Amino acid sequence: MGSGWWMHDLWERSPVLLSSWVFWVLLSVMLHELAHGWAALWQGDDTPRVTGHMNLNPMVHMGPTALLFFVLVGFTWGQMPVAPWRFRMGRKGDVLVSAAGPAMNLLLAFLALTALGVWFVKGPAGTPLYDNVQVFLTTGGWLNLFLACFNLMPFPPLDGSKVAAGLLPPVRPLIESPEAQQYGWIAIFACGMLGLFAPIERFCKVFGTEWALRVATWMA
Repeated sequence: MGSGWWMHDLWERSPVLLSSWVFWVLLSVMLHELAHGWAALWQGDDTPRVTGHMNLNPMVHMGPTALLFFVLVGFTWGQMPVAPWRFRMGRKGDVLVSAAGPAMNLLLAFLALTALGVWFVKGPAGTPLYDNVQVFLTTGGWLNLFLACFNLMPFPPLDGSKVAAGLLPPVRPLIESPEAQQYGWIAIFACGMLGLFAPIERFCKVFGTEWALRVATWMA
């Protein structure tokens, strides 16, 4: 997904794969952000509702810049405005709100991969429909596993940095320092350019396939 030709490349491989990627990226990012919003509301912060972010419009959660980035490279991000000082559980509330997004991705991965395992057994094997649904569910499964792992990395502004800052007081000053906030995205892009996320991607694909096959075994 690293070049501006990613749409063409996926289309050449399979129009279903391209459609699945677009659907799952937009849906997963949107629900990830909404999970942050739901958790913030539960913590007593109504900022997500007041700012109009509690809806199903991807443009609201991602904005023009993030969507343009998606068109160019096939990946994007979202934002959910919250006010941590309003959380009734303080630092613990911040950890819970931050972890809610990756938790949503794990839930989506579980649902997609479990459905994939059922489809292996119950779907009409040997038909185009069988193959297309398999591609769709596989894409949603491993992508959401990857998003959960990626967002839990301790690089600002990823969710993992806030979780680490809340759970590990000794590293909190380092994570919350102006330097870390300023160079977090640079570190993330550098890791991407160096291919350091590839092992995580491979793990997510292998783990997702193994889970779906295990479900299929249970269903057989």
